[in-house]
Amino acid sequence: MRFPFSLPWRRAGADGVAIPETKATAGGFVTLTAEGRARWTSRSYAALAREGFMRNPVAHRAVRMIAEAAASVPWLVYEGDEEATDDAAVALLARPNPRMGGNEFFEALYGHLLISGNAFVEGVRIGGTLRELHLLRPDRVRVLEGRDGWPEAYEYRAGGHARRYPAAADPAGNEGAAVLHLRLFHPLDDHLGFAPLEAASVALDLSNAAAHWNKALLDNSARPSGALVYQPKDGGNLAPDQYERLKAELEEGYSGPARAGRPMLLEGGLDWKAMGMSPREMDFVEAKNGAARDIALAFGVPPMLIGIPGDATYANYQEANRAFWRLTVLPLIFRTASALSGWLSEGRETALRLAPDLDQVSGLSAERGELWSRVGAATFLSDEEKRQAVGY
Repeated sequence: MRFPFSLPWRRAGADGVAIPETKATAGGFVTLTAEGRARWTSRSYAALAREGFMRNPVAHRAVRMIAEAAASVPWLVYEGDEEATDDAAVALLARPNPRMGGNEFFEALYGHLLISGNAFVEGVRIGGTLRELHLLRPDRVRVLEGRDGWPEAYEYRAGGHARRYPAAADPAGNEGAAVLHLRLFHPLDDHLGFAPLEAASVALDLSNAAAHWNKALLDNSARPSGALVYQPKDGGNLAPDQYERLKAELEEGYSGPARAGRPMLLEGGLDWKAMGMSPREMDFVEAKNGAARDIALAFGVPPMLIGIPGDATYANYQEANRAFWRLTVLPLIFRTASALSGWLSEGRETALRLAPDLDQVSGLSAERGELWSRVGAATFLSDEEKRQAVGY
């Protein structure tokens, strides 16, 4: 427990020079704790990543759940109407570069989208064919506009060096590198996306502040702050040596988690006045859970899946998991598939089309089973029509 023994301001004299503070007063003394302004996390990528993904368990779990679930879905590559099995694009998606496998690459890509709202993929072309895919960290990329207001190039800065990538594909198909920019909808920016984590930044700060408050409460003897009031009976004041002794005793005898709950012995007209609100008065637990629900809501993750109490939106865990896949994971996958399909088709005679293999998604197995049962029982459909109905 900390007791501030000096006020956070100093009075100025007539000549503008600050008047030195004194410890003794005519009618005793009161220690005060001044309230500060609310501090909000910066909206930059580094700040959101640090305060959200790296320090907040709810945001960390939400991002990992979405990114890992989306990255676990296998890709199907179609060339025209036929499924491509030995195409170079299939191998590229399975192993985008020598350092990353397909699952690891797409997990990082979805993570960039969720934390930054943007994802930048560098494609290394040799002879007009994409050979490798690399991710560029969003906070290191700057969009350069042309005279018409459209993106002209992307500038990537790392290690004191800058490199520019053309925003449009090379029409000649020469060897080089291009960048694919995936972004989430932003109503006020023409070129960059808006991150779900940024929409939840207020709830994120509330959740982190609650955790810091808990830690500070333990460090301060597990009791709220207050004021130590000196009310002398004879109108006297504390001597300087008495003041310093009292301050040292408070710091050494009643501060720290090891001394939590130790009774305070007061003498000589000293009285303790609690000034802080208790967790019950602040509705602390509900405020913390409410912030956690807001974070999960911004990401589209049912709070039930993260273990947040007080949420009864879905009848059971299976329904919540199905809603998670249908409303959050699959839209993100289809958005990525559409962007990659057009990008991988550049320079090819036949366009490629990417599609997720939903038969491999365990969270949708119940829906697939119901579809197969209905289609199998439809005697008015031919075998070819049944195959089309189930996606083959």
